Amino acid sequence: MSERQKVTVVGAGNVGATVAQELARRDYADVVLVDIVEGLPQGKALDINQAGAVLGYEPRVTGTNSYDETADSAVVVITAGVPRKPGQSRDDLVQTNERIVASVTEQAVEQSPDGILMVVSNPLDAMAHVAKNVSGHPRERVFGQAGILDAARFSTFIAWETNSSIKDVNAVVLGGHGDQMVPVVSATTVGGVPLPLLVAPDRIAEMVERTAKGGGEVVQLLGTSAWYAPGAAVAAMVDSVMLDEKRIFQCTAYLEGEHGIDGLYMGVPVKLGAGGVEEIIELELTEDEHSALHVSAAAVREVVGVLTT
Repeated sequence: MSERQKVTVVGAGNVGATVAQELARRDYADVVLVDIVEGLPQGKALDINQAGAVLGYEPRVTGTNSYDETADSAVVVITAGVPRKPGQSRDDLVQTNERIVASVTEQAVEQSPDGILMVVSNPLDAMAHVAKNVSGHPRERVFGQAGILDAARFSTFIAWETNSSIKDVNAVVLGGHGDQMVPVVSATTVGGVPLPLLVAPDRIAEMVERTAKGGGEVVQLLGTSAWYAPGAAVAAMVDSVMLDEKRIFQCTAYLEGEHGIDGLYMGVPVKLGAGGVEEIIELELTEDEHSALHVSAAAVREVVGVLTT
């Protein structure tokens, strides 16, 4: 039996553990769950392994406090960092999480120099910059989970509003991950039908507003960040890379002139395959959407400006 490929998930909190569980259930790669808290990754890994006996999946999930077991990982998912607390902005997290993400990136890259880095830690766009700068990897191999989660939230609200199957909703969200995200209503459809033909403008505006504050709404209710939808979103991204699916997802990618934005991580549609970000796709935006995207870019630049890495 050939040896399975390996995916490392750094951070055994709610998001990291959900990613590890989702990936184990996919049944194509072994998973290493790393955390600095002793016993936490080991316990969660043991639990996920034992669930395999019920659900019938085979991958070995290893929990560890060391990076030795992560050696030669094809993908490293970085979820480590302090979660957002109620009333706290993403930007407050910057310097604390910068130190954590820089340290994690350094240790992970030392063990898996050829691995692809997938960033989930907040504030996301800024943390992707940290991972890229510390790793020295080309932009294709460092990207983050952004619009796929925002689009999932927007899609959910659209399916409820239109009483349609979620499978038929195709929502597009660009820009910074968080309050500055830009839902592209002009490219959003239900079963191929443009959203504005199905829903009144004021209701669309309400759904857009709720989507922009989607993360904050969950924090307000739970007292901590979401994990089921982010975990599922990351697993779908890992699938596309590991299985070379070449799916088009909205991810935070390093732009070098696309959409008129240069030298900045922003959420845009990308094609994900074995090489990581294999293509960045530029949409035709309305004038309002284009200017909203540049407002979002300015907000992201402000956060990135706080970085020391």
